[in-house]
Amino acid sequence: MSDDAAAGGFTLTGPMFASPDMLPVFSDLAAVRRMLEFEAALARAEAAHGVIPAAAAAPIAACCKVEKLDLPALAQAAAAAGNLAIPLVRQLTAAVLRDDAEAGKYVHWGATSQDAIDTGLVLQLRDALDLIDADVAALADALANLARAHRDTTMIGRTWMQHALPTSLGLKAAGCLDAVLRHQQRLQEIRHRALVLQFGGAAGTLASLGRQGLAVSATLAQKLGLALPDLPWHTHRDRVAEVATVLGLLTGTLGKMARDISLLMQTDVGEVAEPSAPGRGGSSTMPHKRNPVGCAAALTAAMRVPALVSTMLSGMVQEHERALGGWQAEWDSLPDIVLLASGALRQMRDVLAGLEVDAARMRANLDLTHGLIMGEAVMLALGAAMGRMAAHKLVEQASKQAVASGRHLREVLGSDADVGRHLAPEALDRLFDPANYRGEAGAFVDRALASYERSRHQHDQETNA
Repeated sequence: MSDDAAAGGFTLTGPMFASPDMLPVFSDLAAVRRMLEFEAALARAEAAHGVIPAAAAAPIAACCKVEKLDLPALAQAAAAAGNLAIPLVRQLTAAVLRDDAEAGKYVHWGATSQDAIDTGLVLQLRDALDLIDADVAALADALANLARAHRDTTMIGRTWMQHALPTSLGLKAAGCLDAVLRHQQRLQEIRHRALVLQFGGAAGTLASLGRQGLAVSATLAQKLGLALPDLPWHTHRDRVAEVATVLGLLTGTLGKMARDISLLMQTDVGEVAEPSAPGRGGSSTMPHKRNPVGCAAALTAAMRVPALVSTMLSGMVQEHERALGGWQAEWDSLPDIVLLASGALRQMRDVLAGLEVDAARMRANLDLTHGLIMGEAVMLALGAAMGRMAAHKLVEQASKQAVASGRHLREVLGSDADVGRHLAPEALDRLFDPANYRGEAGAFVDRALASYERSRHQHDQETNA
């Protein structure tokens, strides 16, 4: 692997499990760049309030460039120092001293390592959430299109992995859309709580800045484009844990979609298929294979992310004003969560946007049980005349006869005198049409689509405001 590839966040499996846009956001290069952004803004904010000489800000900011640092040496020194910020500040100070001996005295003035690391992470999260928001919106669009196009496409509903009653593909898509809309709300809400400055100094009091601590904090937040919290949050990790949890919820929903699509892609079912493309979904030995590779990536994320979220939640139990172990456990866990969530999201966005639907196969699969799935509809129709329990017993016995004889349930019931006294052949035919027993599926789809349209309208208004 080239140094450039490593700096850009490339790993051999990275493109399989993270979106290509997200990999650079959490590369080593990006992490260092965002910490340096904090250091440059800190110098400018402190100079603005007379905490450090005004002349020191520009030389410090000029050296806050990745090119000024030795990244391999930084990584090696971090192992001994206990975090990345300590050797980063040391290298940055040396770089400033080479250009301006006086300005070099004021690098990282009054801040602590965690201020630089946490704020750098928040800046990365801001970039990450922008990318995730865009892909979630595209996923919602794809699901809405699918729900709208297949509002009345009848398919079998499955419970406990068995044929149950008729439903519609539109309703399955609408259920996913409904969940995605909730995730959109959660993602918007966490921005207000998570995208905030971390700046507290050694013990969270900013004592090193005298009476200028609050003023410097406000200016620093403004320069970084972050919200200013009421106080530092060094050992109160609910903000980053909430981001992890919301992304865990999103990944779970993506995994549910992937599970259903992959099951519907089974050769024996064959109701949908992932979009095809050269080199996609093939086998190294079986030329006929068309594997659900997008679903596999999303399911991989759905299996890995919960444990990482658990690490984030466990790490919330931190000691006093600065943590020993809990904070450090976040450093790789949260980026991994974001990367995995982004990959699952991108895969399912593309899968659903190009999903191939075989409505004829869906209709054929509805008939696999030779009418048994319509037994409830017939039972309820008969129940109005002969009572529910008597009707249940009659249809149950007829179902057993149909299975034993290999006949269609419609044929068995049509030859039953008790059924004939209460249901005309035409009525029985209507009861055996799966399209007539979708209940409120269409109305549910319409409601989900209405919520989607309201959400889009609100988003457009906020964007144009």
